[in-house]
Amino acid sequence: MTTSTDTSAPETQRTGPGTGGGATTGVTRRPRRRRRFTVVAVVAVLAVLGGAVAPWAYDTFVNTSAKDRIEADPPPTLFSDSAIRPIEHRVDAQPARARRLMADWWQQHGSTADDAAFVSWLEQTLPKPPSPARRAKEIKQVQAIDRTRTSAGVAAATWLEAYGKNDVWQLAAHDQAEMLPGTAGDALKNHVDDAMKMAKDVADTLGTRDQQSAPYVVDPSLRTDKTVNPGDVCPCSYPSSHAAEGGAATTYLMQTDPHRASDYRWMLGEITWSRVYMAGHVPSDITAGALLGDMIGEYFLVTRGGMPVPKA
Repeated sequence: MTTSTDTSAPETQRTGPGTGGGATTGVTRRPRRRRRFTVVAVVAVLAVLGGAVAPWAYDTFVNTSAKDRIEADPPPTLFSDSAIRPIEHRVDAQPARARRLMADWWQQHGSTADDAAFVSWLEQTLPKPPSPARRAKEIKQVQAIDRTRTSAGVAAATWLEAYGKNDVWQLAAHDQAEMLPGTAGDALKNHVDDAMKMAKDVADTLGTRDQQSAPYVVDPSLRTDKTVNPGDVCPCSYPSSHAAEGGAATTYLMQTDPHRASDYRWMLGEITWSRVYMAGHVPSDITAGALLGDMIGEYFLVTRGGMPVPKA
């Protein structure tokens, strides 16, 4: 793979909506304090009540949404289009490959959902990791990228690692759901969440099975912020769960709103490049993860989204 050392910012940047608010005065100070004490008291009571009501209550009073989290921590300047292009091209090649592989599933099982059988099929169908020689070559590519890192690039990659696995896709699904009538929006969000969960579970299972060490495990100097002990094999990186979850979400959301397809593919390129940039993965990890996600996205589109089985 040809890598780029260009980490300059694109001319435009997509950011979340801002927050507004007016000035406060002394008149409002006391009611605000009472409200704060009320919230603290509610949380304290919930802690005492524990398991009886904690799950739903925690979601109600404490949890925040993907929109809230991103709004509170908007993205820095992300990578330029030229920086992400090498990995983006690899990711963009996977949907066609996924469709060819999925033809066997549809032929054998039809359009009826059978998640357990599908997960088992995925674990057998996803290509095995590359040879040790090829992976060693990819590790050298990551080492070369490491020498080009900048503080701006690290900031971009850190944000993308934190929010790129789930939040950006949940926010995208939320945006689509807002335009749908009735319960259709909730169904769409649930389908995207379920597809990403399946992608994570399968990626984790295959990672444990195949035992392909992340680049920074092979060469701890790539991430001095990480603790790697002698003899460590994992964190295991084949396939990339970021790429798998993003691929599943992108495949689904592109079908339900094709007008936003280029934005979704762009964001997937940003996220997957960040994982190579910060030595979490080699390119073949990304390729395998994207392929896995594309297959899962297609499966959910047919079994949940009402899309007809694609023609081979």
